[in-house]
Amino acid sequence: MADQWLETLITATPQAGYELAITLSRRGVKYTQPDPEVLHKLRPEYANSADSLTAVSQVIAINFQTVAAANNYWRK
Repeated sequence: MADQWLETLITATPQAGYELAITLSRRGVKYTQPDPEVLHKLRPEYANSADSLTAVSQVIAINFQTVAAANNYWRK
């Protein structure tokens, strides 16, 4: 198992929650493809693909939904 880095989904603001969602998404890719050489080799392919970029946005949005729910949508 990878190092334990995620202590909580609770964030102070929606902006911090969105940044956490991006981190979750990026770490998910790194976790599923741990070889940095392969990641860097594949980057030009997905960086120039509208479908890949749309899929990335969707993953971030799903992670943001999770973080927002954990934070009760930042309601006081």
